[in-house]
Amino acid sequence: MAAPGTAAPEHDPMPVAPEPPDPNACCHSGCAHCVEDLYAEERAAYFAALAAWQQRHPAG
Repeated sequence: MAAPGTAAPEHDPMPVAPEPPDPNACCHSGCAHCVEDLYAEERAAYFAALAAWQQRHPAG
């Protein structure tokens, strides 16, 4: 059983990187919520989640 506050490996899958937007998804008109900006935010969240996951699952 996993320690309190930690998930067992089978219940704590490695985060999955977000899919990049289609190259033609950005209209280049300066939208407030540009798909490129949203993707950058998703990638930042992914890398934070990945770092936390790696702390919970040290290699070797």
